[in-house]
Amino acid sequence: MNAQASQGQHPGTGVVLRTAGEPDLDAAAVLFRSYLDFYEVEVEDPDRPRAFLAERIANDESLVLLAEVPGAGTVGFAQVYRTFSSLALRPAWILSDLYVAPAGRRTGAATALLREVLRRAAASGAAAVQLDTAYDNHVAQGLYEAEGFVRDEFHIYVHALEGLA
Repeated sequence: MNAQASQGQHPGTGVVLRTAGEPDLDAAAVLFRSYLDFYEVEVEDPDRPRAFLAERIANDESLVLLAEVPGAGTVGFAQVYRTFSSLALRPAWILSDLYVAPAGRRTGAATALLREVLRRAAASGAAAVQLDTAYDNHVAQGLYEAEGFVRDEFHIYVHALEGLA
C-alpha cells in the first residue's frame, strides 16, 4: 500500500489528513477500538486492536488514514485494503473501516477521509472502491451516496469459519 508519511489539509476544510505510521498507532488504536464498539464487536484482548493495526501497517497490508481537526485532535480514521476485480481486470480497493469519533462529527472529517481514499484509489489506477455498512447506518449511507457511491446489484454473502477447522 506504500504507507508513506504524507500529510495535508483537505481542501475547503480545516481537516488535516495523514497516513498512519508506527508513531500514530496509539491514536489510531483508540479510534479503531471505538469503531469496534460502535459495531458491538466484542474484543477479549484489549491490546488486540492496536496489534491488528500494527501488523497491517508494518506488513504494508493496508492503508490507514487519520483525520485531525484543530482543537479536537485526531478524530477519525479510514482503513483500506487493496485487492483485485476480476470483472474489471484491474486492482480495486476495499474501504473496510471509516469512523469519526463524536468530537469530530460534523467537521468534514468523514468527507475528507472518504474523498482522500477515492483520490488515492483513482491515482493508483484502481477500478473502484467498494465498501459496506450496516443496514441501519443511515448517516453513513447518506455520506456514501452523496459522494457518488451506489448500491450494486450483487448480494454479499459471508460464511464465518470459526469452528470449521
